[in-house]
Amino acid sequence: MSEASARLAGLFDGHRLTPTQRRIAQVLVRRAEEAPFLSSVELAESAGVSQPSVTRFAVALGFDGYPALRRRLREALRGGDGTPPAEAAEPNVYQQAVLAELAALRRLAAELADPTRLERAGRLLAGSRPLPVLGLRAAAAEARGFAYFAAKVHPDVRLLDEGGSHLADRIEQAADAGAAALLCFALPRYPRELVGALGVARTLGLDVVLVADSPLIPVAEPADQLFTAPVSTALSFDTACGPMLLGRALLEALCDALPDAQARLERFDTRAADRDVFLD
Repeated sequence: MSEASARLAGLFDGHRLTPTQRRIAQVLVRRAEEAPFLSSVELAESAGVSQPSVTRFAVALGFDGYPALRRRLREALRGGDGTPPAEAAEPNVYQQAVLAELAALRRLAAELADPTRLERAGRLLAGSRPLPVLGLRAAAAEARGFAYFAAKVHPDVRLLDEGGSHLADRIEQAADAGAAALLCFALPRYPRELVGALGVARTLGLDVVLVADSPLIPVAEPADQLFTAPVSTALSFDTACGPMLLGRALLEALCDALPDAQARLERFDTRAADRDVFLD
C-alpha cells in the first residue's frame, strides 16, 4: 500500500461502515492520489453505487456532506495523519501474538498475488442455490460470520454449525434443493464428524471449497478447492486471523460473481435505515 493510500485508510479506521460504504472507502484508498478530485458522481460510478450512497458515506464519517469529506481528503494527502508509535524493544506476550499474526498475514498476502483461484471459487459459491456453509466447534465462528454477511447478497445461504445426526440430513436437503457446492471452514482440533459430513457432501456430488489452517489437514481430499492460512499458537487458544481473512476474501469474490449483489446491499441498507436497525 502506498503512503497516500495508507493515509486515507487511516481516515476510515474506527468507523462502522455498511458493506456499500466499505466499497466506497476501498475505491478511495485504491485511487488515493486522485481521490480528493473525484466528484460524488465519479466516485459513485467507480464504486458501483448510487450518488446518494456517497453522501451517506460522508455523513457516516462525521462530515456534513461530500464536499467537506473531499476537503479532508486533500488535507490528509497534504499533511498526513502522523505515524504509528514505535514498537517496544521487547514485545510482551500479547504483542508477540499480534506480531505473529502480522507475519502470517504478510505471507498470505503474497500467496494471494494471483486472485484466479479465489475468483473461480467465488463464482462456484455464487452459483450454488442454496449455498451450505459448514463449520463445527472452533470453526463455527468463521462459518457464522461468512453466512451472516453472505446472506445479504446471496438468496439462500444455509449455515451448518452444529453436529449430530441431523447434520447429514441438512446437507442432503441442501443437495436436493439444488446446491452445487459447499463451503467448509476446518480449524484445529478437527471434529471427527466433520469427516463424515464432508463425505456426505462429496458423495452427493457437491464441490467442496475448504478454508483451513494447513494443506495437510486430515479432512481434505485432492478434488477439494483448498485455501489455507495458518492459525497462531502464541496464546493459550489459537487465533485464526488468516483463515477468517480468507473467508472474507472468498466473500468478496462471491459478491463480485453475483450481478445483483450491490443492488441487494443497497436494499438492505435502505430497509435497515427505515427500521432504525442500527445505532449508527
